[in-house]
Amino acid sequence: MKKANETVVLCGASAYEEKYYLNPQFSKLPEHIRQELQIMCVLYTQKVGGILMLEFTPEGHLEFKTEAKENDFFYDEIGSVLEIKKLQNEKRELMEALEMFYRVVFLGEEFDYDEA
Repeated sequence: MKKANETVVLCGASAYEEKYYLNPQFSKLPEHIRQELQIMCVLYTQKVGGILMLEFTPEGHLEFKTEAKENDFFYDEIGSVLEIKKLQNEKRELMEALEMFYRVVFLGEEFDYDEA
């Protein structure tokens, strides 16, 4: 059980280990969404390097988190910022839908059909 002030990792990819991770708590997401997340994360790490994680804040907002090893001279820090901005724009609807899913399923918020 998560604590009220903890983030929850949705998924992530590592250029170092060449692996993708999807939190098992999200295995019930539709297959096409899981595939889109995997493609997005893996392509990011192939292009920029380092590690990319998508995390939900305690309030249910989805954030992109990146990190790189200190001695990784191939990691493109500027490219990372640009690529995340690009993904946030291109995948806005997906990110908003995932936030709504998380808030309803995990945080127990009520869904207001009038706002949708």
